[in-house]
Amino acid sequence: MNRKIFFWYMLFFIFGAAFFLTGCGKDSRESGQSRSSSGSNQKSELEAVRQTVEQSLLPQASGAVVYGSDTISIDASNTSEGYVMVRYAGASEQVRLRITIPGGTFYTYALAIGQYETFPLTGGSGSYHMEVLEHAYDDMYALAFSQDIEVALNDEFKPFLYPNQYAWYTQESQAVQYGIQLSEKSSDDLSYVENVYHYIIENVTYDKEKAENVQPNYLPNIDETMSTGKGICFDYASLMTAMLRSQGIPTRLEIGYSGEAYHAWISVYLKEAGWVDNIIEFDGTNWTLMDPTLGASNNKKSVEKYIGDGSNYVVKYSY
Repeated sequence: MNRKIFFWYMLFFIFGAAFFLTGCGKDSRESGQSRSSSGSNQKSELEAVRQTVEQSLLPQASGAVVYGSDTISIDASNTSEGYVMVRYAGASEQVRLRITIPGGTFYTYALAIGQYETFPLTGGSGSYHMEVLEHAYDDMYALAFSQDIEVALNDEFKPFLYPNQYAWYTQESQAVQYGIQLSEKSSDDLSYVENVYHYIIENVTYDKEKAENVQPNYLPNIDETMSTGKGICFDYASLMTAMLRSQGIPTRLEIGYSGEAYHAWISVYLKEAGWVDNIIEFDGTNWTLMDPTLGASNNKKSVEKYIGDGSNYVVKYSY
């Protein structure tokens, strides 16, 4: 197949909250080492080499604009870069962050205690409303702090170029370092996306036991996914998002439905095609939707109850 007519759109559904876990979560490899090489890795010395990103974009709680107190801090210093950072240091052991984006859709996250975490401003420029909620009793939460923030992005792609709570990485992450190696074997962005896709589908298998026992508010560990070679669709999507974003390729982590199942996938922005909303392979005659979780070394029927049948994808959230 001519690699130049490959359009990849990554469908990888995920969600860290309990609702997500009812869908995707239910359903001797060395880190960074692929079991097999895709043809695109075998490059002629005469081929162009992709310009590798050696230093990824990473968020900072710089303290220039901070709302709240010592107990609840919202660092909005870098909203123009497409993210906000929140820290909770209070007494409650269960805390939620709710962000209402322009247009009215709200996103709910579980907050860690005592450390800054990064959250994307995926609604673009406009007015955001943020609420920090402390657990009261049963499934009830009480409002502890709220703040309205005006956001003016300096680049519409920035929310999809930084790590966040659902796809967290640092420059030292194995996934980031292996992404650099793959980039150096790639001729352009399209080639790099192809190489990342093949690495993941050839080296990560679906973990049905984990899917059956995954806990509410589960968050993936991308380096653990690489080391174990196993994961649920949240892990697949988070790993792929990290490897693409860290190399400067805008990637949306998307949540929604695949048929009846709640599932996770990704969309990728390619200069040749704009936002590509599915992983799509063109064989010269037909376009075929390819979900990496299904494309991996999995029996489609055995994982269908966890991730759907690969039809009728409907997006609810983007991260």
